[in-house]
Amino acid sequence: MRAEEIKLEELIDFNEGILNLKGRRLVLHDIHAVAQLRKDLIQMLGLEQARRILTRFGFYWGQEDAAAMERIFSWDSTVEWIKACSKLHTIQGVVRSVIDKIELDEKTGSFVMCLYWHDSGEAEEHMIEFGRSDTPVCWMLAGYASGYCSFCLGEDVYFIEHKCRAQDNRVCYAEGRTHRDWGSEIESHLQYYQAEDVKGKVERLTRQLRLKSRQLARERKRVSLLERSIHPFIVEVHSPAFHQVLELAERVAPYDSSVMITGETGTGKEVLARYIHQRSERKSGPFLGVNCTALPETLLESELFGHKAGAFTGAVADRAGLFEEAAKGTLLLDEIGDISRAMQLKILRVLQEKEIKRVGENRPRKVNVRVISATNQDLEKLVREATFREDLFYRLRVIEIHIPPLRERKEDILPLARYFVKRMSTQLKIPGLKLDAGCLDYLLNYHWPGNVRELENAIERAAVLCREGMIRPEYLPPGIVHANRLMGTAAASGDRSLAQVEQEHILAVLERTGGNRTRAARILEISPATLWRKLKSVEKER
Repeated sequence: MRAEEIKLEELIDFNEGILNLKGRRLVLHDIHAVAQLRKDLIQMLGLEQARRILTRFGFYWGQEDAAAMERIFSWDSTVEWIKACSKLHTIQGVVRSVIDKIELDEKTGSFVMCLYWHDSGEAEEHMIEFGRSDTPVCWMLAGYASGYCSFCLGEDVYFIEHKCRAQDNRVCYAEGRTHRDWGSEIESHLQYYQAEDVKGKVERLTRQLRLKSRQLARERKRVSLLERSIHPFIVEVHSPAFHQVLELAERVAPYDSSVMITGETGTGKEVLARYIHQRSERKSGPFLGVNCTALPETLLESELFGHKAGAFTGAVADRAGLFEEAAKGTLLLDEIGDISRAMQLKILRVLQEKEIKRVGENRPRKVNVRVISATNQDLEKLVREATFREDLFYRLRVIEIHIPPLRERKEDILPLARYFVKRMSTQLKIPGLKLDAGCLDYLLNYHWPGNVRELENAIERAAVLCREGMIRPEYLPPGIVHANRLMGTAAASGDRSLAQVEQEHILAVLERTGGNRTRAARILEISPATLWRKLKSVEKER
């Protein structure tokens, strides 16, 4: 998981007046009310004591958020976990936080992080009540960043605000380092961080929340059991691999050159073909497509070239084929690798002569169409095996665009999943449908053999089964959750024996089914009696 992939709506669960972040209740505050609180603290307790209280408040808040992020996600690195500090500040509406610099030397423990804070709500609060300040006033922001990074690194980290909007600066600027790295420069700031064992308290709460989360998951499954007695166009793209695909598609779109799109089943070959059509000079014309494997050869010939009345049984009237119907537009020949040698020759003639003959006719008809082909096969191999014509291959593959499988562009998984959630919300009439943050690691870690199409189907299934408009992990297809658990077990197995790995997997499946042995046996594809014997063996070894 990376910090930039966090979205607030997937973290927060709203239910009858309660905002819930994975077991933590949240409360929204008005900025003017907080400004009045700051004013009262300063007037009643003095500037120094008010600053201490607000800094400590921010510090505890930051540690709570860091603990939540550790509990919810599996981070790509400690740096990504720390970056989430800035992302959370932004999506929570506290400040628009931008990382200027972040360096972490895990060998020496040296750490530095510099942040730009744009439109600081805290600076605005202070100016509402007190006007311009001679010193920085974003005390909660500095405390939050300090608490968050301290929790992540397991040692004291402190942020010092060097510039502040309340001082008439355009933006606020803060720098964070470990206590050791700051040296004597931090001494005057330490008084504002004096507190009890905050981290210990957060860790205890984290353990309790993990236990409660498992209990809630089991309870949701129990309640569920009682109650039962269009492909996207191009969405937000993050992966460099797919950016290259789109860049190439943009470059070839204005020209009529033949394009061959290759890639595994479900990667979105037709979607990309439409994308090229929409950016071509032919966009005002039709976009038509045919799956060459879906029709027998005789029907495919009629579908592509048309026929004359009486050409064969059932041909009661003249009919134009797709090459004619797609005039001044684009024709997609999907799964082109599966057509026969005879059909290959007929398509080659169309590409060479720019004309077709309807079935049962001798009169040639000129056609004006751009041809895009698509396949999930290795056509070069088929050419070597003499099952696909070499001349047609080169005619079709003037330009080849290969779409990488979803597992090779993991950065696009979450944007696609979020797109499908919004789409299913409208399609299935589930207002406010949301994706629970607990699903994200499962989606990111799954292999996706069916690619984008499989992801779409998984989201649709989860949307149909979910309760209260929230897609949680238990509503995802079992294969996705099951695969993640298997991967986790394998990664953790190390030098364990096969028997130990099997035992852990059995226990994991049993936990996922809420202790239901019949369901667990079905998932494991063994009989209940076999499961009983294996559990007995586990108990003996313990």
